[in-house]
Amino acid sequence: ATRNPITKRGSRKLRTALYQAVRCGLRSSRNKKLRLYYDKKRAEGKLFKVAVIACANKLIHWIYAILTKKEAFRLD
Repeated sequence: ATRNPITKRGSRKLRTALYQAVRCGLRSSRNKKLRLYYDKKRAEGKLFKVAVIACANKLIHWIYAILTKKEAFRLD
């Protein structure tokens, strides 16, 4: 596997908020899609923080889709 460092571009506060949001999302059982994605990344052999950052990236994609499509988030 290649080692790609996490970039420090963008807002530090936003990166921190996304990281914490994913940690909370993984701890609670409400968002099963996020947990399934995290488990998939861990099964691929990713380290904990790498898997959490991948989930944060997935969360950003979900947020962007919600904002551009102007519709409510569905867990199905």
